[in-house]
Amino acid sequence: MSTNVLAHTWFMTQRQLMAIVRQPVFLLVNLIQPVIWLYLFGSLFKKVVQLGGFGTTSYLDYLIPGIVVMSAFGSSMWTGMGTLEEIERGTLNRFLTTPVSRSALLHANVVQNGITTAFQSVVIVVLGLIGGADYPGGIGGLLILVVASVLLGTVFGALSNALGMLVRRRESIIGINTFLLLPLTFLSSAFMAPAQMPDWMVRIADFNPVNWAMVAGRSALSADTDWTVVLSRGGALLALTVAAVWLSTRSFRTYQKAV
Repeated sequence: MSTNVLAHTWFMTQRQLMAIVRQPVFLLVNLIQPVIWLYLFGSLFKKVVQLGGFGTTSYLDYLIPGIVVMSAFGSSMWTGMGTLEEIERGTLNRFLTTPVSRSALLHANVVQNGITTAFQSVVIVVLGLIGGADYPGGIGGLLILVVASVLLGTVFGALSNALGMLVRRRESIIGINTFLLLPLTFLSSAFMAPAQMPDWMVRIADFNPVNWAMVAGRSALSADTDWTVVLSRGGALLALTVAAVWLSTRSFRTYQKAV
């Protein structure tokens, strides 16, 4: 990637970040549900660890990686709505008439989504620490959890962007997001240890990228990190990220040809 593309990407990223800074309520709204799940579910199901299979005696310790990943997943799925808004307002088309790099227009959205996801992840980790969570994996484990959540957010953010450019209808984005959000969340180890889940759910979870991020994050945060699990799930997420960004790029090119 050339220096020119990097400079344009950072400029466009700053533009999007500034819009968030001017309306921080959107960040707060995205954090409300994770906070509710963190403290409500953490208190409601705290005795469930007595069933075994959680790898910890604290349900809050088990829950934190799930909440971090769920927050990244849930917020990134709506990225396409922002893209659709820029299309409807004509902002994206105006940028296409300027000398700005076409790659930068697309990459900026991915970078901004990654920065926002990382910020949300750190806030949730800190809130968990305040609530009494323990992170045996230390800073390294927390960093891996944040990276896993950013990769997952990039996957679904890129797919949401592609969807926004292809369908250009809010109803379609809302419908697909609503259809995917809860099934992908509950067909994972977000709230329950695999040892306590039905066999068919465990098999589905093995192919669920949301679960890959959770498993990698939990393993990295444990006192006895299984690096095979971390690297295999992390590698799968990275490969899926590359594929999703490629698909988003192709969709952007298709959009360019249509305008």
